[in-house]
Amino acid sequence: MLLEIKDLRVSYGKIEAIKGISLNVNQGEIVTLVGANGAGKTTLLKTISGLLKPSAGVISFEGKDIQSIAPHNRVLAGLCQAPEGRGIFPGMTVLENLEMGKFSRKEWKNELKEDLDRMYHLFPRLKERQNQTGGTLSGGEQQMLSIGRALMSRPKLLLLDEPSMGLAPMFIKQIFNIIREIQTQGVSILLVEQNAAQALSCANRAYIMETGNIVKEGAGKDLLNDDAIKKAYLGTGA
Repeated sequence: MLLEIKDLRVSYGKIEAIKGISLNVNQGEIVTLVGANGAGKTTLLKTISGLLKPSAGVISFEGKDIQSIAPHNRVLAGLCQAPEGRGIFPGMTVLENLEMGKFSRKEWKNELKEDLDRMYHLFPRLKERQNQTGGTLSGGEQQMLSIGRALMSRPKLLLLDEPSMGLAPMFIKQIFNIIREIQTQGVSILLVEQNAAQALSCANRAYIMETGNIVKEGAGKDLLNDDAIKKAYLGTGA
């Protein structure tokens, strides 16, 4: 098991945002978290990344408790996040943004060309824009850059937070095709996504979150065909 979370609780002051949830991600899986705004999905990813501290529970990565490990050292261990809102460096070029994803690794200079070639193969648009500043890219291109920068650290587990948010349908389709391709390259993915249809279609397994709780879990395709999920998240069903 790559990532295991047990009885996790996270609070903002007196408000408990995560209420004792448990989940796991196995090697090679895409696991998705589906839920409405305020369900606690982003809070969960920030806690896994080390940006928030839990009030209770255990987070294990490759069998080791990582709660005492600083966020940058979690990246070195193979756990990296592409955040909601993309978070690129707008004044830096595409190339410089991608290089920033390498600096946590001691071997970054030796690996740089190989990893850049891999990113440009995965995201041809970024190669075309490599000398363009990040702030001048379209929303879809910025999302590609955010994911590419995270992949430059060679993660074992990639945390994706709302990768399709605000994108045109053409880019949404591209992003989910890229997510599937990343999986084939051996990277496991924990995906937070409001586009439930796309997320469940590509996920091996999924968890449904409501107000800090996991209320249902199962295979992605099974939940995609669940009448209650259809009604609540897909706008179809009984």
